[in-house]
Amino acid sequence: MPAPSAADFARMRGLAAIEDPAARQSRSVEEVFTGKEIATIPVGTAEDVTAAFAKARAAQERWAKLPVRDRVAVFERFRELVVAKREFLMNVAQAETGKARAAAQEEVVDVLLNTRYYARTAPKLLGSKRVQGLLPSLTKAVVNYHPKGVVGVISPWNYPITLSISDSIPALIAGNAVVVKPDSQTPYCTLACAELLYQAGLPRDVFAVVPGPGSVVGTAIVDNCDFLMFTGSTGTGRTLAEQCGRRLIGFSAELGGKNPMIVTKGANLDVVARAATRACFSNAGQLCISIERIYVDRAVADEFTEKFGARVRAMKLGAGYDFAADMGSLISEDQVKTVSGHVDDAKVKGAKVIAGGKARPDVGPLFYEPTVLTGVTDEMECARNETFGPLVSIYPVDSVDEAIDRANDTEYGLNASVWAGSKAEGEAIAARLRSGTVNVDEGYAPAFGSTAAPMGGMKASGVGRRHGPDGLLKYTESQTVATSRVMTLDPPKGVSQNVWQRSFVPLFRVVQRLPGR
Repeated sequence: MPAPSAADFARMRGLAAIEDPAARQSRSVEEVFTGKEIATIPVGTAEDVTAAFAKARAAQERWAKLPVRDRVAVFERFRELVVAKREFLMNVAQAETGKARAAAQEEVVDVLLNTRYYARTAPKLLGSKRVQGLLPSLTKAVVNYHPKGVVGVISPWNYPITLSISDSIPALIAGNAVVVKPDSQTPYCTLACAELLYQAGLPRDVFAVVPGPGSVVGTAIVDNCDFLMFTGSTGTGRTLAEQCGRRLIGFSAELGGKNPMIVTKGANLDVVARAATRACFSNAGQLCISIERIYVDRAVADEFTEKFGARVRAMKLGAGYDFAADMGSLISEDQVKTVSGHVDDAKVKGAKVIAGGKARPDVGPLFYEPTVLTGVTDEMECARNETFGPLVSIYPVDSVDEAIDRANDTEYGLNASVWAGSKAEGEAIAARLRSGTVNVDEGYAPAFGSTAAPMGGMKASGVGRRHGPDGLLKYTESQTVATSRVMTLDPPKGVSQNVWQRSFVPLFRVVQRLPGR
């Protein structure tokens, strides 16, 4: 299958929320597999963001007045369009990111899963809820959920469909408008989905895509939005959290990770070795929840290393728009430099290369082999710093307790994987890990794909959660409406304030025992 055509890119380019595209500078967008320009994109300004927010605020009021089921109907139509256009969306994702097609398909599936979950659950989650009042039968308490207003989404390049669209879906269904800043390397992934949203009936001003640099467009979004959703590095997340804090607006973020895998001596090593290639090298390791550390019981460490190393050495790298390749390209020269820097530093300091360890310009300009190291020590760059590339280190351990302690010995806590002799043992280990998601007998997909369950990081790996009820309700303001019935809290007629106050607590205890709300 070919990359999208020039006509495709020209059509999508016109969907960007740029006030005067002809007057804007343009940025080149390259096909990562070849390094050749495939399109240009106008570079947005702070003025473009301000204009997008002004339009979004007006449109949001009308959008929020629609019944929830009418908003949901737009996304049910969108879901059908995504299914119909899935090959095109995967082509765009591969062209802009260089990922293997299986990783591109993960993005499409994620959008489908999120759309289905929130379309099914939003009407109930957003409905008014009767709760226990101060005085049963005498106080009626109802919780309402109002949209925040206009939500800002700043998304990264590694999963540009998932992290711009799937995070916007619940915000939109909740009645908000959304202004998105896609990463400058991958704007067309977001615009391709925006086109389908508009075709499904979403008002264009309710979802605006403003491409441009984070220092300009991202800052303007933070200055204007009522809530910010961000996915990216922990360092940038801290900066954005400070900016949101100064404005007293809500902030949710999925940030960095140095994710561990634990393999006990009872695990099926053949199964683990095969699955670990996906857990470590999906999207060439450019995945916040991919595995970068493997702790293996010393009794089986050599056997596992041999089996896993053989699996990794057999992986196929490729630059095709089909499912033939096991792993695709890195996205940029900066990523290649980071990965090669970590590998070279570890080798100089005594680490052993079990598989990979070098760039592959013969495949494409930004390809790097999936790499496995042993003998990694704390003074090596890759030991504690997130590589965010196709590099994983194996560490023998003497006990499960040591594995858990070392897995938790990090500033991060995003994802983990556990392989043990039984499901019960694996789940017991999982419960002791300080990680937002843990997958037992898999790498990352089951937890991330369980859209009814919350997903996010502990410690420096994030704030808030996506998915589940929290992933929708974080985009709302809860409001409590309490109605006093029969009487107020003032003394009844003929009862003095002194008598009323002295009898209030005993009376309160009696009323609290009454049934009903």
